[in-house]
Amino acid sequence: MEDVLDLYEEDYDPAYPTVCFDEKLVAPEADVRPKEPMRPGQAERVDYEYERLGTANLFFFVEPLTGWRHVEMTERRTKIDYAHCIRWLVDHVYPHAEYVRIVQDNLNTHTAASLYEAFPAAEARRILQRVEFHFTPKHGSWLNMAEIEIAIFARGCLSRRVESLQVLRERIAALETERNAHRCTISWRFTNRDARVKLHDLYPSVNNKLD
Repeated sequence: MEDVLDLYEEDYDPAYPTVCFDEKLVAPEADVRPKEPMRPGQAERVDYEYERLGTANLFFFVEPLTGWRHVEMTERRTKIDYAHCIRWLVDHVYPHAEYVRIVQDNLNTHTAASLYEAFPAAEARRILQRVEFHFTPKHGSWLNMAEIEIAIFARGCLSRRVESLQVLRERIAALETERNAHRCTISWRFTNRDARVKLHDLYPSVNNKLD
């Protein structure tokens, strides 16, 4: 926890950008019957019955200090999918950075080994030399600022019914473009000093006395 919070307190450095990464599984729904539009004296009516359109995975990348984010929609969330996302991040988004510091949770696909399963050893090693992983603690995924962005997208376009997965993809892209255009940043205020006060029960008791 303190490692991640220390990272959040640092000023922006383009040579060592900090990116929060997370993912969300979604199950889009479509209307079975057309909606009845709003009219005087009556609110819009939506039938409770819906059609499942399958599932999709969303990879979220968020650079909180510059207001950049990207959502990559995939059919699955395998180690291979994860590895290709990491390569895209270092090669296409930050080709001139020394390395990218990635904040992520401890999901079993979020490992260096995933890159070795996806690419030849030399390529996997090249990518790993361009990243530095910072893991949130178990049961502490709320420390990942990407979850804030996920909540915004959930309210903005993920909870509404869509006609197809392509429509969902278009809505996600539109919201991403809008937020990037406005450079919507995240102001994180929870520090290590706050953690030591508010979460003091999580720290071990130190009984020894030093001279």
